Amino acid sequence: MNILNKVRQSREEEETLRWRGTFKEYLELLKENPHIAQTAHSRVYNMIKDAGVIERDNKKMYKFFGDEIYGLEEALEKLVEEYFHSAARRLDVRKRILLLMGPVSGGKSTIVTLLKRGLEEYSRTDKGAVYAIEGCPMHEDPLHLIPPHLREEFYQEYGIRIEGHLSPLNVMRLETEYDGRIEDVMVERIFFSEDRRVGIGTFSPSDPKSQDIADLTGSIDFSTIAEYGSESDPRAYRFDGELNKANRGMMEFQEMLKCDEKFLWHLLSLTQEGNFKAGRFALISADELIVAHTNESEYKSFIANKKNEALHSRIIVMNIPYNLKISEEERIYEKMIRESDMSHVHIAPHALRTAAIFSVLTRLKEPKKQSVDLVKKMRLYDGEILEGFKEQDVDELKNEYHDEGMDGIDPRYVINRISSAIIRKDVASINALDVLRSLKDGLDQHPAISNEDKERYLDFISIARKEYDDAAKKEVQKAFVYSYEESAKTLMDNYLDNVEAYCNKSKMKDPLTGEEMSPDEKLMRSIEEQIGISENAKRSFREEILIRISAYARKGKKFDYNSHERLREAIQKKLFADLKDVVKITTSTKTPDESQLKKINEVIARLIDEHGYNSVSANELLRYVGSLLNR
Repeated sequence: MNILNKVRQSREEEETLRWRGTFKEYLELLKENPHIAQTAHSRVYNMIKDAGVIERDNKKMYKFFGDEIYGLEEALEKLVEEYFHSAARRLDVRKRILLLMGPVSGGKSTIVTLLKRGLEEYSRTDKGAVYAIEGCPMHEDPLHLIPPHLREEFYQEYGIRIEGHLSPLNVMRLETEYDGRIEDVMVERIFFSEDRRVGIGTFSPSDPKSQDIADLTGSIDFSTIAEYGSESDPRAYRFDGELNKANRGMMEFQEMLKCDEKFLWHLLSLTQEGNFKAGRFALISADELIVAHTNESEYKSFIANKKNEALHSRIIVMNIPYNLKISEEERIYEKMIRESDMSHVHIAPHALRTAAIFSVLTRLKEPKKQSVDLVKKMRLYDGEILEGFKEQDVDELKNEYHDEGMDGIDPRYVINRISSAIIRKDVASINALDVLRSLKDGLDQHPAISNEDKERYLDFISIARKEYDDAAKKEVQKAFVYSYEESAKTLMDNYLDNVEAYCNKSKMKDPLTGEEMSPDEKLMRSIEEQIGISENAKRSFREEILIRISAYARKGKKFDYNSHERLREAIQKKLFADLKDVVKITTSTKTPDESQLKKINEVIARLIDEHGYNSVSANELLRYVGSLLNR
C-alpha cells in the first residue's frame, strides 16, 4: 500500500469516528459512557494509565513513555501519581501549574511532546473521546449548557459534576440560534490537534515590548465592530488565544519564567478558579492542563523575586533530572543515533557504554558512606548486584541527595562528540577509544565547564578508560575460548565440588579411576588468589559460597556462574590468566606464523559473528588488547 492510500485510509477512519447530534442526544450518549465528560487532567491521567503499567521492584513503569524516556522511572512515577493522579481525582493540585524543572537535554520537552502527541491519539479512541458545542472556537464543554441551579439535580441523576459557565459567545448563540432551547444545541465530537489548534496550545515568550496579551486570550476583531456595533459583542471578538484554543486539553508554556508579568497574572485566575479575563466580558471558563518547563537557575531567580510570591503557591515543581543508569544512558545514545544521519556508521561494542559511564559519573554526587566509592555507586544504580550491598543500601544512597542528577554532562554533548569522532576518523567505524578521545578534546570547547569541573571530568574519563580496558580484555578472552560460558561453568563446577569436599572434610572420587582423593587445594587457591583471598581467609570465603548455594536452594533458585559476584570475577580472571600468554603472543605478533594467523582469523570471525564487531573494529580491539597485555 503506497503512502497516498494510507493517507486516504486514515482520513476515512477519522470520518467513521465523527459524531454530530443534539444536546439531548449527547445526554443519552453520556448515560452510556459517563467517562466522556472527564476533566482535562483526568483525561491525561487515564491516557497514561490505559497505555499500561508494569510493576518492577516495587516501582511503576508506564508504557506510555515507552521507548522515548530512559532511566527516569522514579521521576515519572512521582509526576504521574503525585500530580496527574491527584488532579484526576479533583484534588487541589489540579489548580496548580505543572512546572518541569531540570537540566538541559534532560527530557522535559520530550515529556511534554509525548503528552501532546498522546492526547491527539487518545482523543481518537473510545475512552478518550471529547465532545464540544458545535461551532465554538473554544470547543466548549456541552454540559455548560445546564443552568447552575439545576446542576445538583444533574449530579444526582448522572453522577457527573459540572464546573464552569457558558462562554459569552455561546450564551448569545443559545438565545439567537436556538431560542434558549438547550436540548436543540448541536454537539460534535472533536479531535485534538496541535496543528489545527484544537485542544492543544503552545505559548512561547518573545520580546515583551512587542508581544501582545492577545496571544494568550484572543482579541477584538475591529473589522466586525461596524457590523455588530460594540466591542462587548462576543461576535466581534476572536477567541483564538492559546488559552482559548487549549481549552479541554493542555497548553505548553515554553520558558514560562521568562515571560513578562502581565502574561503570568492571567494564570492565577485560570489555575485557581478555572477561568480567565478576556476583553469586555465576564470571566471565561477553561478546563486545561498548563505545563511549563525551565532550568534550575531560572527557577531560583523566579522565586527570589518577591513580586512572584502569588504565583509560587500556584506552581507544582517536578524535578526531571538526568538519567543515572549506565544501561539506560546507552539506550539514549542509541536512540539519538538512530534518529540521526549517523545510523549507517558502525559503532563498536562498549563504545556507547564507555561514554555512558563517563556521563553518569559526572552527574553523581560523592557518596557519604566510606564503604562506597563513586564507581560502586554507579554500578549499584545500574542494578548490578555487588557483594555486601542490599537494595536498602541503594535506596539510602539515593536519599542522600535529593538534587542528584540535576547537573553534569548532557546527552547532546556526548552525541556531538561522537559525531566529531566520526568526522575526524573519516571511516565508517568508531570504537570506545575514539569516543573517549573526542570527549576529552571537547572539554576545552565546552563553555559551561569550569577548570575545577574539567579536572574532575578528566578523572572520570580515566575511570571510563579503565572500565573499557577490563571489558576489552574480557571480550577478547571470550573470543579466544571457543565456548567461554561452558569453560567458565566447568571451572566453577570443579571448584564448587572441591569446596564442598573441603568444608565437609570429605574425600572426592577421581572421575576416571574412581579412587578417593583429597580436595584439590592447588586448583582452589589458583582461583581464589585471582581476587586477593588470603590463606587465612580462604575457609570463610569457601563457607560463604556454600551458604549462598544453600540459600538459593531454599528459594528454589539455581546457583550458577553469575550468582556470586566475587566468584564470577575470580573465574573470569583465572580463565584469562590461563589464556594470557596465548592471547598476548597472538595479538602482539607483528608477523604471525600460519597457526597464529589461523587463530587470529578465528577470533576475528567470532568477534564479528557473536559479539557485534565488524572487521575494522575487531582488528582494532585485538591490537589494543595486545598492547595492554604487553605493558
